[in-house]
Amino acid sequence: MKSTVDTPKKKKKLVQENRVGMFFVNSWLIFFALISLVPMAWLLLAPSKTDDQVTGNAPLSFGNIKGYLNAWNNLRFFDNGVIEKWVINSVVFNIAIVIIATATASLAGFVLSASRIRFKRVFLISTLIMMLIPPVALVVPLFVLMDKVGLVDNPLSVILISSLYPFGTFLSYIYYSTTIPAELYESARLDGCTDWQLYSRIAFPLSGALISLLAFFAFIGNWANYFMPYVLLYSSENYTLPLGLGFLFNSTPAINPGVGATSVPIYKPEIALAGVLVALPILIVFLLSQRRLVKGMLAGSIKE
Repeated sequence: MKSTVDTPKKKKKLVQENRVGMFFVNSWLIFFALISLVPMAWLLLAPSKTDDQVTGNAPLSFGNIKGYLNAWNNLRFFDNGVIEKWVINSVVFNIAIVIIATATASLAGFVLSASRIRFKRVFLISTLIMMLIPPVALVVPLFVLMDKVGLVDNPLSVILISSLYPFGTFLSYIYYSTTIPAELYESARLDGCTDWQLYSRIAFPLSGALISLLAFFAFIGNWANYFMPYVLLYSSENYTLPLGLGFLFNSTPAINPGVGATSVPIYKPEIALAGVLVALPILIVFLLSQRRLVKGMLAGSIKE
């Protein structure tokens, strides 16, 4: 009888505890959303103002729609509009990198999980080691390699090196190992399928979520990449957008006061617009692919 009396009290107490816990969780999520969105909102609104309005007006106030055009024209004033070339370079480079990195990582992950090649364990361990090595440790050997093959100051060098995707390979290995049953491969081999046919007819058609995830991380990791293009590219017409903007800001007193007065009208609104050019594509890609990302991250986590 005692247990029947205590049970409703325990349930009520548990519900109250859950509400308190949910309150703190929701409060933390709202706080995190604010500190994440407010800087981005400021960045989007700052180019609409003049240089004095950026510091004098309220941080999230809106200036004038013509401010964006004025800031863009000022950015184009530098070196006869070379910023347009930088934007095109970044788009072309990243399209090529995403395609190559996604394709090679998916193929490599499939080979490690389903093929019958020798030393698969060695290759897998090598992939894990590559994930742990900081990129700065590979700068000298990669530069020497590109110099030996004559690709220094060539966009192809950045594309090839940036397409190295050990994380994508390991992610593909996990996906193909946990999502597609090994018995399916064995049945296909008994029907005479080669490894390429296993990939093209079975694994690839079932890996839409994985491909989206690989492409997203490849884009995110390379769109704002500064260090490797800085090492390999010398000519300004070959610069990517982050590298070119770094060169531009170092040539103007807005960021580098030691330069002194120049005729280039680069001030706070122009710097904010440059930040928008770098950050906005990442935000758009994330918003467009978030449903596919969630599906890809959960793929293979639930088995029936």
